[in-house]
Amino acid sequence: MLTAVDQGVVGLSGRLEVTGDIPADLRGRPLLLASNHIGNLDPFVLIAACRRIGVAPRFLLAGGLLDAPIMGPALRASGHLRVDRAAADVGEAYHRTVEALRRGGDPIAMYPEGRISLDPGLWPERGKTGAARLALSGGIPVVPVSQWGAHEAVYWGNTRVGGWADFKPYLTSYLRGLRKRPTFKVHFGKPVDLSGLEDGKPGDARRAHERIMRAITAGLVPLRINEPDLPKFHDPTRPTTGTSPWRPEPDATG
Repeated sequence: MLTAVDQGVVGLSGRLEVTGDIPADLRGRPLLLASNHIGNLDPFVLIAACRRIGVAPRFLLAGGLLDAPIMGPALRASGHLRVDRAAADVGEAYHRTVEALRRGGDPIAMYPEGRISLDPGLWPERGKTGAARLALSGGIPVVPVSQWGAHEAVYWGNTRVGGWADFKPYLTSYLRGLRKRPTFKVHFGKPVDLSGLEDGKPGDARRAHERIMRAITAGLVPLRINEPDLPKFHDPTRPTTGTSPWRPEPDATG
């Protein structure tokens, strides 16, 4: 039901273009989808893209979302997993996710960056090694997912929404986006080659993370071929205080 609603929201908000796929031999097996994070509509667009290729991902979500009225119980019933990065039980959440991955079934989607990119060019930020450690811990394949365009649907907004003034940027930008109907591009890349890397071996989690992030970035390049440096869309609410170590050299983006 939620994916059907999601498809309607995404269809109303813009035009979805999906390229690439998840190999047949990885379907129904433990699998991680690792994506870049460019806007608030990203999860909705990713779910719609996954539905188009015939998979239904579960997400690692902040505890606040799972505790929210109405939406929280629906998300929990759908199998999405809790992660509280600042909580004392983060280790327990990690092992819970590993077990969920090993059981297979639906892929688990996550954003290695941990937040919407604040890099001026919206290239992926450095991110964290969580996805890499999960992959290495169980020999779990990682499919890199690259997204572009969802940042045009709704502003970055605010870190907290305490009243109408905080909520207004989301509403006004979304209404504007409905008129312009941006194109949401999602690309599923080839599984990341993590051969030669081992769980627990010093430095290998970082090396695996680098391979994942570079694969996501490589898939992003052709999606934004006409925006090789800065995005054409300007979001006045989004800080540009981040940096991307993965940004390709200018000649690599054309």
